[in-house]
This record gives sequence, C-alpha cells and structure tokens, in this order.
Amino acid sequence: MPSAKYSRVDGRKTSSYCSTVTIVVFVALCLVGVWMMTSSSVAPDNKNEVKKHVTESNVQSSNDAINTEINNSATEDNESSDEGKSKQFEDSPGDLPDDATKGDNNLSSNTEEKTTKEEKPEEKSEDEKKDDEEEKKEDGSKTESENVEEKKEDGESQTENKDSESVETNENNSDENEKKSEENSGESDGEKVENKKDDESEKTDKTSEVFPSGAQSELLNETTTQNGAFSTQATESKNEKDAQKSSQSENKSVYNWKVCKTSAGPDYIPCLDNFEAIKKLSSTKHYEHRERHCPENPPTCLVPLPEGYQRSIEWPTSREKIWYHNVPHPKLAEVKGHQNWVKVSGEYLTFPGGGTQFKHGALHYIDFIQQSVPDIAWGKRSRVVLDVGCGVASFGGFLFDRDVLTMSLAPKDEHEAQVQFALERGIPAISAVMGTKRLPYPGRVFDVVHCARCRVPWHIEGGKLLLELNRLLRPGGFFVWSATPVYQKIPEDVEIWQAMKKLTESMCWEMISITKDTVNGVGIAVYRKPSTNECYEQRSQNDPPLCKESDDPNAAWNVPLQACIHKVPISSTERGSQWPEQWPARVGKVPYWLSSSQVGVYGKPAPEDFTADYEHWKRVVNKSYLNGLGINWSTVRNVMDMRAVYGGFAAALREMNLWVMNIVSVDAPDTLPIIYERGLFGIYHDWCESFSTYPRSYDLLHADHLFSKIKTKCNIMALVTEADRILRPEGKIIVRDTVEIINELENIFKSMKWDVRMTYSKDKEGLLCAQKTMWRPKEEETVKYAIA
Repeated sequence: MPSAKYSRVDGRKTSSYCSTVTIVVFVALCLVGVWMMTSSSVAPDNKNEVKKHVTESNVQSSNDAINTEINNSATEDNESSDEGKSKQFEDSPGDLPDDATKGDNNLSSNTEEKTTKEEKPEEKSEDEKKDDEEEKKEDGSKTESENVEEKKEDGESQTENKDSESVETNENNSDENEKKSEENSGESDGEKVENKKDDESEKTDKTSEVFPSGAQSELLNETTTQNGAFSTQATESKNEKDAQKSSQSENKSVYNWKVCKTSAGPDYIPCLDNFEAIKKLSSTKHYEHRERHCPENPPTCLVPLPEGYQRSIEWPTSREKIWYHNVPHPKLAEVKGHQNWVKVSGEYLTFPGGGTQFKHGALHYIDFIQQSVPDIAWGKRSRVVLDVGCGVASFGGFLFDRDVLTMSLAPKDEHEAQVQFALERGIPAISAVMGTKRLPYPGRVFDVVHCARCRVPWHIEGGKLLLELNRLLRPGGFFVWSATPVYQKIPEDVEIWQAMKKLTESMCWEMISITKDTVNGVGIAVYRKPSTNECYEQRSQNDPPLCKESDDPNAAWNVPLQACIHKVPISSTERGSQWPEQWPARVGKVPYWLSSSQVGVYGKPAPEDFTADYEHWKRVVNKSYLNGLGINWSTVRNVMDMRAVYGGFAAALREMNLWVMNIVSVDAPDTLPIIYERGLFGIYHDWCESFSTYPRSYDLLHADHLFSKIKTKCNIMALVTEADRILRPEGKIIVRDTVEIINELENIFKSMKWDVRMTYSKDKEGLLCAQKTMWRPKEEETVKYAIA
C-alpha cells in the first residue's frame, strides 16, 4: 500500500511538471516572437525616422527659401533689357510665397506625428506595419540604408520578417544607394547644387547639408518627368555633344595668372596710376594728374600683397588701430603726428580720433557743430554727408555714432595713403579730386557738405568748385566750413575770407552761424543753400550766372565743371522741392516724386517697383544670405553692391554694423538719386574701367547679373581681376547670374585659388559664393601704363 500510494503521487508530479514546462516554453516563444517583430519593424524605425525627418525638414526649408529667391532672380534676368525699357520685375511683391516656408511647417507637424508613433509602437497593427515598410521602400534607398544600420546595431543576421529581409545589404551597397537617392532627388527638381564644406562640416551627417555636394553638381537641367525613368536618345545625344563642347572649351580656357609689376606695387589703382597718360598732360594746375586716366586695355594681372599682410582688424576696434603692415606708410604719421591724425605704435597704426581742425577728438567737434546749428539734427534730418578733403576720415568714422553716413573723398597721395587708411579702418572713402570734372554723384543729394581745412580754393575762377558743391547739396542743406580763413587774421586768410563772403552772398547762401570752438581752437562757419529761387531772381547782377535750362544737374560722368547755378526745383512733384523723411523712416518710404505714371526699372509703376524691390531683397537677405551662405557677418564691414538699382540690398542690411557702397552703372537706369533719397549712398561707375579705390578695400562684393551684362560690352576677365583687386583676402563675393556665367566664374575663381564655398542653380539662374585667399602667383607681368 505505501508503495502504491507513493506511485500515484509520483505520477501526478510528473504530469504537472510536463504541463508547466510546456506552458513556459510556449510563453517564451510568444515573447521572443513579439520582441523580434516589435524590435525589428517598429521602435528603431520610428526613432530613426524622427531624427532623419527633423534634419531633412531643415534642409527642405533652406532649399525652399533658396529656390524662391533663385526663381525671383530668374524672372528679372529673363524679362529685363539692357536699355531699362518696360520690364517685368523679378519678384512678386507682398507676402512671402508658401513654398518658401513650407519646410518649417512640415518640420513641426511631421515631427509631432512621428513622436506620437514612437511613444506608442505597440498600438500598430500588422497591416499598419506592412504599410509602413512599403512606404519606406517608396521613399528610396536612404531608408534602406537606415534599416541596414539598425540591423547591425541590433546584432541581427537573420529574421523571419520578409520585409526586413528584402532590405538587407552590405555597407558598400548602402552608400551607393544613398548616392543614387541624392541623384534621383536632384534630377526631379532640375537642380545643380554644390557646397564647399570646411573640415568640421565634412564630419557631419550628409542629411544636414543645405546644399549637398558630390554627384548633384553633375545633374542634368532637363526634366525627365514625362518620360518616366527613361531618358530619350535625343537627350542623351545632346548631353554628350554639349559635354564634349564644354570639355573642349575648358581645355582652351587655360588661365595663366601673373602678378602686376608696377611702381605702385601693392597699392596699384589702374585709372589713377596711368603714368603714361599723366606724362602727356598739358597742365596739372587743376589737379588733372589726380583725375582718372584709365588705360585703354584694363590690366588682367593680380595686384601683390604687402609683405606681412594679415586679416584686417574688425570694426569698431579698427577705427582706433590697424595693422601697420597692411598699410605700411609711416610718412603721414611723421608729418601729421602732432595733429593726432595717425601715429605708429609698434605693429599698429593708431588713430586718436583727431585731425587738423579737431585735435582733441572728432566727437566733440561733431557735437559742437550740432550745438551751433541745432537744425542740422545729425542722424535725423541730416543723414548723408559729403566730406571733402577728408584726411584719414575720422570725421566720417565718428559720425557713425550719430547714425550718419559719410562719403569721404580725397586725392590719391596728396597726404600719403589717407584714403587707404580710412578704408582699412572701416570708413567709407574714395580717391577723388575736385579738378576739371564734376564729381560722380547726381545733383541735390547730400544733406550736408563738410570741409575741415581741406585747402580747396573755393573762391577762384568764378567760384567753379564751390558751385559744384552747390550742385550736389540739397536745397535747404548745409555747408560746414572750418578753415583758417574763418578764424585767423593773417593777410592771406583775410583775403580768402573776403572773397568767400562775396561769393557765398552772390550764390544766395545764407550764413547761419560762425562760432569759435575754444577746445579745439578753431572757427566754424555754416551756410545754408536756399530752398527757393526768389533770391536768384532778385540779384542785381547775374554773377555767377544761372545755368541753362538744358543743363542737367544729374549728368556727372566725365562732364566738365561749369561756373553756373542750377535753379531750385519748385514743383511739388519734382525731386528736391521737399526735404526727405527723417531717418530712418526715409529708407523704406517711396520717394514723393516717384509717380505711378512712371515705369520702373522692372516694368511696374515706379512706386510699386520700388516696394517690390525692397521686399524682394529683404526676403533674399533674411532667408538666404544671412544664414544660407556660411558667411560670418560679424567680420563684414566694407560692402559694395556692384549693381545696386534701387539700393534694396543695402536697405535690407541697414541694421547691421556695416556700410554699403551702391554702384549704379553709367549705362543703367539712373536710380542713384533714389538711393540717396533713402538715406543711403553710392556712386556712378563704368565697370569696363577700374574703380577709384585702393586694393583690398572691401570685405564683401555683391554682383547681381553684372557679369553677364559686362560680358556683352567689354573684357569680363578685366572685371574679375578688378574684383580681386578691391576685395580683401578672406573677403567674399556673392554672384547672382545666369548658369553659364556662374559656371564660367566658378572655373575662373578656382584657377585663382579662391575657395568656391557654394554654387546653386535652377531654371537657368545661379548663385555663387566664393572667398578670396592669400594666394598670389609667382610670375610677374610688367604693366607699361603704371611704370613711372
């Protein structure tokens, strides 16, 4: 009995043990299956999708913005003509297009959706999982490469999930698929993109690149949407023929750069250092030798760097000191050191802020003028100033503190390198002289004209030079003259003062103030130009005479000076009859004299044209230039817009710590008066010639469809070398032009060892950003026009 009882107990234990093992094994298998399915098809996918999608959305947002502005630029180039006839503006005014911001919207909405899925992977059904896998296949091989990486991370070599098996591949195939995905994506958009990355950006994930590099630079411009995945024989043959032509052209275009060998050396200015032309001058008593004498064939050599040159000191520190080796000219410090112009201090040249007439500081001098004439209202009523005989431009440099923009000018080498000092300091200046020709500015544009002991003989030859200032000065504007004849009593100064008094009275200039600054020990006389013609009509003698009605006061390119007075405009619709809005309101306000009956540069009524241009450049600057080009704008101070039109580019940058020299070509619509009306400034120029500035003057050049226009007129290589001459090493150039010009410039810049940071093209329009380097060729080229 005991034995039988024990046997029954044993039997129950064995049966129970088997059942338990069976259940445990079954549950374990279920758990393993569930774990395998969820880990391979749900959780990791969602996590990586979220990470990838955020990056891709950022890329899409940046590219959308660039696409928008490139399309806008394309419209301008296609629909505008060289003569400035009726044309369609390149951009639609008003609100930002939807596609320029859709990337940001997609980022926020899709990220929320993916995050929700990541948090609740278990809620997916099997059908949903299969749908997800199919969607990933349609997205391209980029997702395939993600799944491969996930499998490696999970340590899985096999799985029962057939969808997962279909995307297994090795690492090399993954890289190839990723490249193919980029190519396919680029082809569908018809884009050509190239981004020159620095060492750090090369280490980042490819999906974070705004402008992907590599194979996309070779993409076709033609779309294949209507042909499915297959190209046509016609397209293939055309592309091959074009490629062969391009290859032949590239083989012919061998750029052999040489350094300019001239007596001016690193300071060479072709139109001011043309000694062959200067030797032929019959007279120099009117400073003809300081005027422009451009060589018939502009040089195409590269100007050398000064020995020991280094990157310029940034503003505002540069206002106080610059590197000595960048402008190694100590003579001015020796001659004017006691007047606080400039001093040599070790490896620096320092600028105490003084000058001949304000030895104890420019700010005190500026404020003293304000106290003497409160109506001058620096930075409000008076915004744009012309400083004649500027010295090292400390007056203009410290007027920035009063929100005033100053155009400083002085003759080349009258005081060694004075304009070069100003530009190296970050102060606007050009090399110019009041000689036999009008200054290259339109009439009635400067709010104030200033002369601090500039030694210009205003009173001689019928007052011809002072009458030129009268042409430039706005009706109601001020002339500030602080010179020895105002306050000294030596016979020569007394004689000059009497002559000036007679001349200014005959010109109907009103003496507003004559005061003595006891701190600086100088006197200041302030005159105001009349705002009506009443005084002119009441004069007993017509001397100086009134200019003929046919005399255009805005004509200023190589026009001889005349000793006559231009009448003041009196019609309410004529420019100059009213003072502009106070700064800063005037920068965005349509000038009162722009009428809807006038056709603007881009074909719209002039006021709409102005507004559309302003909105366009604000969008381009904010959406592309400030963030999309990789430019550190804190290092940018001296900027030139080489084709300015309405000055919209400069207006869009007005709140930044920089200034923009706006260039209006002599053969373009004359919009320079509009630029001055906005409280900005600029100059007329012909880009078939050299610009009147020293080498290494600008931190950034901006050229909007300039090179394509110049190519139809003169030597584009001369313009390229001129851009190299005036741009500082490590300075940037932004070019917007046709794809053909962008490709040509890219090759040229690379041959000059420039760093092509980015190129972008779409719909036959392109954008290029390049950086000049310190490279100079070893071989020299003698420039016969510049040898003394």
